Amino acid sequence: MATALQENPLREGLRKPRRPDPCILVIFGGSGDLARRKLIPSLYELQAHDRLPDKFAIVGFAHTRRTREEFQQHIRKALDKFAPGPVDDQVWKKFCDRLYYISADFSQIESAHRDLGERLAKLRNQLQIGGNTIFYLASPPKYFGPIIENLAKAGLTKEDDEHPGWKRVVIEKPFGKDLQSARDLNRIAAEALSEENIFRVDHYLGKDTVQNILVFRFANSIFEPIWNRRYIDEVQITISESVGMEGRGEFYEETGALRDIVQNHMLQLISLTAMESPVAFEAECIRDEKTKVFRSIRKFAPAEVGFYVVRGQYGPGMIDANLVSGYRREEEVSPTSNTETYVAAKLFIDNWRWQDVPFYIRTGKRLAKKKTEIAIQFRPVPHGFFDTVAAPNTLIMRIQPDEGMSLKIETKQPGESLKPRSVDLDFRYLSAFGITPGEAYERLLLDVMVGDQSLFARRDGVEAEWEVVTPILLSWAAFPPPDFPNYDAGSWGPGAADELLEKDGRRWRRL
Repeated sequence: MATALQENPLREGLRKPRRPDPCILVIFGGSGDLARRKLIPSLYELQAHDRLPDKFAIVGFAHTRRTREEFQQHIRKALDKFAPGPVDDQVWKKFCDRLYYISADFSQIESAHRDLGERLAKLRNQLQIGGNTIFYLASPPKYFGPIIENLAKAGLTKEDDEHPGWKRVVIEKPFGKDLQSARDLNRIAAEALSEENIFRVDHYLGKDTVQNILVFRFANSIFEPIWNRRYIDEVQITISESVGMEGRGEFYEETGALRDIVQNHMLQLISLTAMESPVAFEAECIRDEKTKVFRSIRKFAPAEVGFYVVRGQYGPGMIDANLVSGYRREEEVSPTSNTETYVAAKLFIDNWRWQDVPFYIRTGKRLAKKKTEIAIQFRPVPHGFFDTVAAPNTLIMRIQPDEGMSLKIETKQPGESLKPRSVDLDFRYLSAFGITPGEAYERLLLDVMVGDQSLFARRDGVEAEWEVVTPILLSWAAFPPPDFPNYDAGSWGPGAADELLEKDGRRWRRL
């Protein structure tokens, strides 16, 4: 039994049939934070599990001047810090041999792409890899459009006669900053590649616990008949973080919590919770149903936003018994910044299944604890005859940490009286499978290599998400924010977020 638990059963079903074709992976921003924290450790893990093609190369493309050997040393240090376990020397040697580096100034982006094309041609001939190429945009978002345009100008997004093979572009979030910029970026991408070769990343979709929402809903017949407005009273979705900026102040000043979390992660969780059953578990069928949900979310007029959406910014406070500074004192943040670090909202999905069921969402930085969960609260019993009031049943889907699910039910307390008491029917990944779910980027990178778009956003879906969020942005731009900061670090957010539910006779779940 102990030996069987050494493998991750959540990955085993994917491991045998999915062997990617030989390819080159070019990472724009190859020495940046995302690459060293997530992408490179995930690629190393795929190497450790023998999931990478035999002919495969990783090309870091960044402005930092480094030799190939210096880049390899940089990557080794990143793995020592961010890999999920100790680095195996034999695995590292094979992985290290796959690493290459190109230094280029992004401000000279057109000439840099011509140089990239020449270097890739030499590498393909040297390694006999062929033309299959992935361009991963892990650079600052302002470079997404210019990079794609110049890849196309350099002929790198089209199949060439000397090195035939597919070309794919992977775009990290945020995909645009509003509806119009998302449309512009979609247009640029569509002019360079076909939609089947554009992979828009929302790393939440790579989490096993997020994918489990679909399995739970559509593989268990006892829940689907009651998964609707007749039986569900409310839905609460929380994505809370206890950390602050961690050196990302400049990025956050341009983005804020609404763009950083709500437009992508939060709306994706809503879509998986609310979507209809797809006709098949294939990329287009799944994304069709998710897009229908985005289009059904009620859009607010600018004057309505204040009644349904709350924004906040953290001030100084205590996190784990340590005093932390407020957002305006973070590095690369304006001392008069009005950027939101917290968003709470009451949303409605105007369709047959969900009409009038409130979806309460909240997300924020420097909150009391790190937690992502979806809470489905069912309607209370219509008539109570017990000694005390029975609490409504609640289904909790824990995305992170403590991954798993629990269903709160009512049972009789021991004794003579009929007193109900809440207990949890609990499932935990660690206890059930002997291991916690793997890193989301492992799955996503493998999917890009094999061309599976099931866990990636589609053009119309992204634009439908921005149609929900952009009116809120316009309203906030027109009306000044409340006095910031308006919540203490280490709390659960501004008081206005509590009032958002209290006026409906409800309250946030205590996590």
